[in-house]
Amino acid sequence: MKKISLSIVALVVSMNVNAHPGGLDAKGGHMNTSTGEYHCHREPCFSLMVKQYERKNWPHWVDDDRDCQNTRNEILLRDAENPGLNPKGCKVTYGVWRCPYTGLVFTNPKDLDIDHIVPLKEAFRSGASVWNRQEKRAFANDFENLLAVENSANRKKGDKDPAGWMPDKWDYQCDYIKQWKYIKQKYQLAMDNEEAQAISLIERRCNN
Repeated sequence: MKKISLSIVALVVSMNVNAHPGGLDAKGGHMNTSTGEYHCHREPCFSLMVKQYERKNWPHWVDDDRDCQNTRNEILLRDAENPGLNPKGCKVTYGVWRCPYTGLVFTNPKDLDIDHIVPLKEAFRSGASVWNRQEKRAFANDFENLLAVENSANRKKGDKDPAGWMPDKWDYQCDYIKQWKYIKQKYQLAMDNEEAQAISLIERRCNN
C-alpha cells in the first residue's frame, strides 16, 4: 500500500484513538506503525495536514554557525579532497569529489548537487507534513542526510524512495539503504510497503 494522498488523509477522522497502535503526539496525530500512515485525530493536526508540499517551506541552504559558509558549501568541503575556497573563505571553488552514486570524479563544484538522502518531499509524504517551519529547516540542513553527488544523478532520483530509485554504484547501495533507514528512524518517518520490501531485498543481498 502506497502512502495515501494528503487530501484523503486529512479527511480520515477516527472515532476512537485506541483503534490504532500508539498515542497522540503534540500535534494531535500519530503514526500507525502497522501501515506506515500518519493519522490525525484533533487540531492542529488537520489544519497542518491539508497543506500541500512546497519546497520554499523547507529553508536551505542556511549558515547557522555564521562562518559565511552555508550548508551547501559545508557539505562540499566535507566531501572533497583538497578543496579550495574563494578569497573570503565562504564559497568552495575547487576540489576533487567522487560521486557515491555513480563513482565518477568531479573537480568543478558546479557539476555537483547536494542531495537529501531522504528527499524533502518524501519526508513530507511520510509524516513531516505536520512539522513546523523550524523542524523542516533542521531536516533540510541535517548533515547526516546530505551528500555531494553528480547533479544528473540527483535529478534522476528526484523524490523517489528505494522502491523507485537506487544508486547506480552497486557497492554503495548497502550504505545508502543503511543511511536511509537511519534517517527515517531518526525523524520517525513512515515507510510504505513497497519501500520496505525494496529495502528488505537489498539488505538480504548486503548480508550475504
